[in-house]
Amino acid sequence: MREGLYYNPYFPGGAIAMPKQLTDGQVEYEDGTPATESQMAKDVVTFLAWAAEPEMEERKLMGMKLILALSFALLTAGYYRRWKWAPLKSRRIVLDVVN
Repeated sequence: MREGLYYNPYFPGGAIAMPKQLTDGQVEYEDGTPATESQMAKDVVTFLAWAAEPEMEERKLMGMKLILALSFALLTAGYYRRWKWAPLKSRRIVLDVVN
């Protein structure tokens, strides 16, 4: 590697001028979690996912409520249909054919 360049396997040629942004021990966690690169990367990804959709949890809860309500409505409609049409579907039609 030339001076001022850093190794990056995902960049064409494998050399890039930007140094690594995360190194071990940059952050102190209150609960004593070791500040490894992978832990900090996970924290950054979690934050970015939340920043992209902060209302995601509320939306998922609303979706579950909607699915529950629609399921109840479907069961009620199916029961009503069966109750309403059962006498007509179970009747016997007798044809008296006269020649």
